Amino acid sequence: MNKNDLIGTVAEGASITKAQAGEAVDAVFEAITKSLKKGDEVRLVGFGTFSVSKRKASIGRNPATGAEIKIPASMQAKFKPGKGLKDAIN
Repeated sequence: MNKNDLIGTVAEGASITKAQAGEAVDAVFEAITKSLKKGDEVRLVGFGTFSVSKRKASIGRNPATGAEIKIPASMQAKFKPGKGLKDAIN
């Protein structure tokens, strides 16, 4: 499923136009992104938790040349599925 499929499904499920559903989906994604940028967790009970974790700087290797590459520290988005989602797919 891609974003357009999701928007279509939301529009159909909520009996709204695709334009309205697109705005709603974009607003949800934006709210999650803003919270993660601040370092907050986003907990959606029954669905899962979005969080941010720090990734340390490390040394990697270029597979083509074997040369060492410095990989800078970064922040990574994580998702941990909730019990409701796990139960629904199993």
